[in-house]
Amino acid sequence: MSVYTTIEQDELEAFLLNYNVGDLIDYTGISDGIENTNYFVNTSQGQYVLTIFEELSAQELPYFLDLMAFLAEHEVPSAHPIEDNKGKFLRTLKDKPAALVIRLTGKGINEPNAEQCRALGDSLGKLHAVSHQFSEHRDNPRGPKWWHEMSVKLDDKLSAAERKLLNSEMSFQNAHRRDELPAGVIHADLFRDNALFDGNKLTGIIDFYYACNDVQLYDLAITLNDWCSNTDGSLDATRIIAMLESYVEKRPLLEAEKQAWPMMLRAAALRFWLSRLHDKHFPKEGEMTHIKDPDVFKKILIDRIENSDSYLAQLPK
Repeated sequence: MSVYTTIEQDELEAFLLNYNVGDLIDYTGISDGIENTNYFVNTSQGQYVLTIFEELSAQELPYFLDLMAFLAEHEVPSAHPIEDNKGKFLRTLKDKPAALVIRLTGKGINEPNAEQCRALGDSLGKLHAVSHQFSEHRDNPRGPKWWHEMSVKLDDKLSAAERKLLNSEMSFQNAHRRDELPAGVIHADLFRDNALFDGNKLTGIIDFYYACNDVQLYDLAITLNDWCSNTDGSLDATRIIAMLESYVEKRPLLEAEKQAWPMMLRAAALRFWLSRLHDKHFPKEGEMTHIKDPDVFKKILIDRIENSDSYLAQLPK
């Protein structure tokens, strides 16, 4: 989340007239994240998050908003979008698509503990288990084709060592596709700043705007890479076990998924190393922006390459 589009009070007040949410009290821009403009909005009837979509089109957005509503109605903690006076989730603000969602309680976690990882694994497993009931479909826009495009675009921005690492991992991933593994809806960006906690209680999963249909093991790898990694890029065994044990209680892993686990950890690390490199070298302009360090995921990728066998051994039997 960031602020790229600035809105004035009178513009927001006019926008809120389309909803049954009461009168505007105040609003504040949110600087975390990198894709959309976001504001906390407080009214006389509640607390909300306003999102102005900077890249996604009005044609793409129903998938995300319908998914958020579906999950909230199927006991997966997520922010339910607010219907306007015509029963629609999506409107326009400053000539851009915009939506209002319920603001969840709790806050993001910087240093997750095992119990928080356990709670997140439980909800991610539940999300994957119920996702087959969600009828809409969206291909992953940041899959292998996008990886290749980014590697070409970034080529002259990288050091020789970085180019060698990237080219080697791209070759490995191209030779180890796992498209036959169980697929369905995935969050695709379930990082520490996209889950809210009150103590050890998970109060909500947010920011579904990378959600798509893809291999669910990949989603688990994305989540675990962020939540269970140490600062040196290695994985913390206690947090790994807590997350995986609770996840498989909701969606057991097939033997083929277990064998693919090390490769998926690498794929997840590669995807976010590439996206952070892109944001660093091709930044977007914004009033409040937050660019994340790509070296974090370079360390994670190197660790996953060097320690594949040990992470395979940590999967629940």
